[in-house]
Amino acid sequence: MRSTGSLPAWSVALISLVLLGVVALLYLGPEWFSLSLDKGFLPRINAYVNGSTALVLVAAFLAVRRGNIPRHRMLMLVALGLSVLFLVIYVLQHSSFPSTSYAGNWPTLYYFTLISHIVLAAVIVPLVLITLSRALAQRFDKHRRIARITLPLWLYVSVSGVVVYVMISPFY
Repeated sequence: MRSTGSLPAWSVALISLVLLGVVALLYLGPEWFSLSLDKGFLPRINAYVNGSTALVLVAAFLAVRRGNIPRHRMLMLVALGLSVLFLVIYVLQHSSFPSTSYAGNWPTLYYFTLISHIVLAAVIVPLVLITLSRALAQRFDKHRRIARITLPLWLYVSVSGVVVYVMISPFY
């Protein structure tokens, strides 16, 4: 398998598959443990994390467009950290509480947004890892090429996560 920059391609694939497997297990498996929290608390925190991620991604894009590479690098690492935090909270939430059904007036919009959010969230995991790997390896020509795909998808996933939360939150 080829290298993606500083990470071998097999490690990007392995990390992506493990994360997807954990998320699939959460949906297909039992509740693993119970948290004594309001059912809507963790999703609300994740909506804030998603919104913050979107703002940080926009700030990172503006920084690189202005040639401020150190700020861009720092902001992208913050966005990555926020995404990891989201994933940890998401795992806690879905291992502690059953999924909530949408009972609103816009089911087509809700399910389109939810399904596209889930599919693209799975797609961006390897894209983010490859983009990061190419930056760390200082292969900036390849980094820029894939970042043009990664950034809009990552932004969509972050913003659509907030939209999904706003639509489902009355039913927690």
